[in-house]
Amino acid sequence: MGSRSTRPRSQQRPSSGEDRADQRRNLGVDGSRYVGRSRGPSPSPVPELGPMTVMGQSCLVHDRRGSLRILHRDENMDPSLSMEVDTRVSGSVLSHRRDSSHTTPTQRALRSLSIPLERLHVMKGHMMEDMCKGMSRQTHAQAKVRMLPTYICSTPNGTEKGNFLAVELCQNQVRTMLVTLYGDGNMSPHMMYKIFDLPEGITQGEGEALFDFIAQCVSQFLAETLSSESREITNLPLGFVFPFTCRQTQLDKAELLSWSKGFSCSGVVGKDVVQLLQSAINKQEMGTSGTDSDSNWLSSLTGRKSSQFTPSQLCHVEVVALMNDTVGTMMTCSMEGRHCEVAVVADKGSNCCFMAETYLVETAEETSGRMCVNTEWGCFGDDGVLNDIFTPYDVRVDEESSNPGEKRCSFSPRKDRLNKQEMGTSGTDSDSNWLSSLTGRKSSQFTPSQLCHVEVVALMNDTVGTMMTCSMEGRHCEVAVVADKGSNCCFMAETYLVETAEETSGRMCVNTEWGCFGDDGVLNDIFTPYDVRVDEESSNPGEKRFEKLVGSLYLGEIVRHALIALTAEKALFTGNDIAVLKEKGVFTMQHVLDIINNEDGITEVKRILESLGLQPSERDCGRVQQICQAVMGRAATLHATGLAAILSYMCQTRDLESLMVNVGMEGELYRGYPRFEEILLSVSRLLAPECMATLLPSRDGSGRGAAMVTAVALRLAAQRRAVDEVLAPLRLTRADLEKVQALMREEMDRGLCKETNPTASVRMLPTYVSHTPDGTERGDFLALDLGGTNFRVLVVRVTEEGISMASEIYVIPVSIMQGTGEALFDHIIDCVIDFQMKQNLVTQMLPLGFTFSFPCQQVGLDKALLLTWTKGFSASGCVGKDVVQLLRDAAQRKQHLGMQVVALVNDTVGTMMACGYDDPKCEIGLIVGTNACYMEEMRNVGTVEGDQGRMCINMEWGAFGDNGCLDHLFTHFDKVVDETTINPGKQRFEKLISGMYLGEIVRQILMVMVEKQLLFQGRPCPKLQTKNIFKTKFLSTIELNGLALRQIRAILNELELDASFEDSVLMREVCQAVSLRAAQLCAAGLAAVVEKMRENRGLDQLDITVGVDGTLYKLHPCFSDNLKKTLKDLAPNCNVTFLLSEDGSGKGAALVAAVADRAANAMQ
Repeated sequence: MGSRSTRPRSQQRPSSGEDRADQRRNLGVDGSRYVGRSRGPSPSPVPELGPMTVMGQSCLVHDRRGSLRILHRDENMDPSLSMEVDTRVSGSVLSHRRDSSHTTPTQRALRSLSIPLERLHVMKGHMMEDMCKGMSRQTHAQAKVRMLPTYICSTPNGTEKGNFLAVELCQNQVRTMLVTLYGDGNMSPHMMYKIFDLPEGITQGEGEALFDFIAQCVSQFLAETLSSESREITNLPLGFVFPFTCRQTQLDKAELLSWSKGFSCSGVVGKDVVQLLQSAINKQEMGTSGTDSDSNWLSSLTGRKSSQFTPSQLCHVEVVALMNDTVGTMMTCSMEGRHCEVAVVADKGSNCCFMAETYLVETAEETSGRMCVNTEWGCFGDDGVLNDIFTPYDVRVDEESSNPGEKRCSFSPRKDRLNKQEMGTSGTDSDSNWLSSLTGRKSSQFTPSQLCHVEVVALMNDTVGTMMTCSMEGRHCEVAVVADKGSNCCFMAETYLVETAEETSGRMCVNTEWGCFGDDGVLNDIFTPYDVRVDEESSNPGEKRFEKLVGSLYLGEIVRHALIALTAEKALFTGNDIAVLKEKGVFTMQHVLDIINNEDGITEVKRILESLGLQPSERDCGRVQQICQAVMGRAATLHATGLAAILSYMCQTRDLESLMVNVGMEGELYRGYPRFEEILLSVSRLLAPECMATLLPSRDGSGRGAAMVTAVALRLAAQRRAVDEVLAPLRLTRADLEKVQALMREEMDRGLCKETNPTASVRMLPTYVSHTPDGTERGDFLALDLGGTNFRVLVVRVTEEGISMASEIYVIPVSIMQGTGEALFDHIIDCVIDFQMKQNLVTQMLPLGFTFSFPCQQVGLDKALLLTWTKGFSASGCVGKDVVQLLRDAAQRKQHLGMQVVALVNDTVGTMMACGYDDPKCEIGLIVGTNACYMEEMRNVGTVEGDQGRMCINMEWGAFGDNGCLDHLFTHFDKVVDETTINPGKQRFEKLISGMYLGEIVRQILMVMVEKQLLFQGRPCPKLQTKNIFKTKFLSTIELNGLALRQIRAILNELELDASFEDSVLMREVCQAVSLRAAQLCAAGLAAVVEKMRENRGLDQLDITVGVDGTLYKLHPCFSDNLKKTLKDLAPNCNVTFLLSEDGSGKGAALVAAVADRAANAMQ
């Protein structure tokens, strides 16, 4: 039938095939994950009682009326009653098998068709294992459960509106449907359809002929249905239900893998069936209908294409007779030696003709012999003689017809009228004109060339169509099972698990193609001799073995072979001739249904068997009925096992304790077997107790679902265009990033030049740090880290073995923060003395590096003038003073001689130095979102005297763009965020890339999307109006690749945002767009730095390490990868390694002091 593993508990998506293999092993294919905590029952414990539970020698079941009864097994009970227990428990779910050495052939046959509950658990595990294989790119080719992506990533949400065509290719028919949706929750769709019978032989002819015929059906349907209003509809989207196995690569692109169900059209396998249909439709629209296709299938007997004939080669055709269908029927029946003189046609209309004596036909000139008279009896009663038998219903039908008061004796309404009444509409004329009622022009006046363009936008199989059909009218359906001639299931899977598709976010409908399950032999032990014979006689032996156990196409054959075997053992039809049973196909699915569904005991069974030419006894009838019940029960049980595997997989991959889901149902087996639903629910509940399924019967087959797929696809396409329009300003091209890189380089040069430094937005401040660690540093060094209400004192010990540290945090009271400068620095020295005493360092004179995180103008390594206080500090007498000297003065007042301040640094330089100790190639420091520093050639530093060696330059790149050079990148959202900060117009580059601002940018985007009704279906979200409600940490959490959308919804619910599944997907996309832009801009700035260093050093290739710090880099799941990827693209001649910093403001400051001490000692 056409139609990975569990995400780890950590929320990271696996990045390698080995990780994915580990995940698949954890899914429970060994039987371990679906035992215990709501993961499915273990074979050993007694299962929780459900609607039907097998318990040793008894079973608890529902009878057809829903009441409970317990049937006990007794070794001495009547065999038929014993078999009733077996068959009522789904015909196959038994807790054990009995010794068959003393049983009858009938009992052995029935037990061979039963499957123990333990075996069903194993089968479920095997199916889940194969599902994981089918999902994985590495093992997909070996999987028997194919798990084909359908590229259907959403179900209806009720806002869909418009006109949509659906075409369904069925076994013997083409079904066309026009569905109109009104955006009202899909509660009242307007539908019209027409069914066309496939011409004889077309299913084995040329593929082109098949698709041309389908296109003609579409054209004729539209010609009869659409009105002049169609001229205002420029396009009609079409969904195509194609119930054969395809490899789908897009929603509108699918390659046929193989035909089945008796189809074998040439030239289609390996082709895109959507393109074949679209080409055929295009030919119709061009007015070439039928030129090739119709004549092709008519001329297939000769093997010569009609296109090979020219008009001159065709013979002269002369019309010599005209007749109606009734006369034609009589003449047809007069062939082959039979003499027929009367004909009755009981069809859409009704009529009769007969051979009358010619002399009685006075309206004709002939007088001798006989003449066929066409009665046209449909008008009988138009004179009122039938008024007394006209019911009120007949009167209403007559009044609503196109010819009230006429043809009152047309016994059979028109077929298309019946169809439309079943769909809730009124007749051919009224329905075809519901679009044209304003103009009054009949649809028959339009030719195909006047109809609107039809575009095939979606292809699906009948299983997917069923799921979408059942998702209408406010119901949400995520699983569908088709139990028909073939069998299949589809479900909404987490997209990132579908490795064979490119998409990674949201969910996608996966077509399991479970009919091939067992082709690798895992079902061999449950294959009976009857199944083996059916398989051997099929057109594809050894293939689709699961389908051959459950498909209605095969169930009658299984019964037939079972009856043949029992007859051979003299258990049935003793003394009867059973030659009829040896004819393949003689025992049909309908026979099986009639036998097990009748309420008349064996009477109906006997009638059916006698109609086949058999002479059954009463005992034969009972045993045949038991075999039919067992085969049907087994089919239902196996469907339930497959469904249980699907449900458990969904529950586990969504990381749920329990799953409640709607399952769409369709198919002959589901509709025809009354106990199918009971067995399906009961057995699936036994096998997957953590899952609760509600079955939704499909209405109108899968055709309406095809229209819904099309409607959803167009809704998503429209939404995609609107979302892209909103996010387009944030999506930077390669050219955009190259321009940023060039602008950064330009501003760097301006900042290094003494003349242009005052007007440069990138200040390029000298730090007077001239060396990085070389590994020879030794000793103990102090570090102070002052940047807020708390400050740290550290001692860093550098030895040959490495670095060790000790530290303590001290509090600065508000009274001191806002007091005098002397009091502040005295308090700092008191803390340093306390720390040195605790560390037994009072007697030593230790070099000290001072991290002072306030704006300063540095004029030497150990000299920096405070420009202004920030962060709540306002100590008097400090602004404009050298903060290093203020610290020294306080030490002198306290008479503390245990330290020597040798360097003042910022955290960016400290980050570079901390990483430089571990990697000598580290000559760049990066605090993501805030600042960067690097080692510049002294000859290029115009703001400092000297041109020998190198100096670390503190870029202060957060202010890049404050001069307006980045205005072209600032979006509406960035401008709003900037305007609401405490320093509008300042630090503009920082506001584009710093984690401090990204959450607020996301909030601004979300508000615009709500306004455009792209989120929350346009519902107002007052909580979103709250500034800073969306923290940047939410970006990191939401963008975790393996995070289930359920968890994203939980995060949003914390913010009082009522987010749907689709809202969660879109929210993730917004976060990704904002964080990606930040990483790209950061990379563009860094590219300017490394390219400048490479050029400074005259190198073709630069190998450099960047010491990096910052919460965004450390915690965001994608930022670092996006940064590295973009940097490599913009600076291909630089091999850049990133080294994560550990305590740049503490350890780094001490290492600055260590390097300065090393340099001083070297000079001495």
